[in-house]
Amino acid sequence: MNIAVLGTGVVGKTLAGRLASLGHAVAMGTRDPSASAERTEPGRMGDPPLSTFLAGHPTIRLATFADAVAEADVVINALSGAITLVVLGPLADALEGKVLVDLSNGLDFTHGFPPRLTVCNDDSMGERVQRALPRVRVVKTLNTLNASLMADPAALAGADHTVFLSGNDADAKATVTALLQGFGWTDVLDLGDITTARGAEMYFPLWARLFGALGTPNFSIKVVR
Repeated sequence: MNIAVLGTGVVGKTLAGRLASLGHAVAMGTRDPSASAERTEPGRMGDPPLSTFLAGHPTIRLATFADAVAEADVVINALSGAITLVVLGPLADALEGKVLVDLSNGLDFTHGFPPRLTVCNDDSMGERVQRALPRVRVVKTLNTLNASLMADPAALAGADHTVFLSGNDADAKATVTALLQGFGWTDVLDLGDITTARGAEMYFPLWARLFGALGTPNFSIKVVR
């Protein structure tokens, strides 16, 4: 499958690397590919520089956002919530009819950590993306997890934990479920339409407190029924 991963931070690199290892054709989208490829400083989370990452993943193509999206069957939004709509808005025509996997959380770090939610209660980033791109099939998922667990759930409890998804299009959710299963997810819980993304996004304040209490981001939750 041709997959575009928008964003070159730790989430984008982790997912792009995992997808490439599974045999997918992966393009990473960024605003300025030349400048991005020349970066030698580590990422904000201490992840390897993009230049180092690309050297270790020669099949991954670095492209502009528009070029990455053009040939993609599935597009993964690994951008921060603050710039998600700024980047995706101009891509509306190119994204038409495609499956867009939205990982974004609306977070405000201006007051430190834990950040405040900028979207909650009666709205969500998932809904805002869907409203901005009405001809795109948006599926919300993976936003409740650390990047490493998104891509490799078996690294914790033998993958016996839960990932959620929300969206209006059943076929799009089936496509995303298959991708998640390719990562190793065995418990994929469909919450319902895109409005249910509110619940998944509002989990972040609890996630942040758990991070503080546990001293590690490598944890997840399991829905027991």
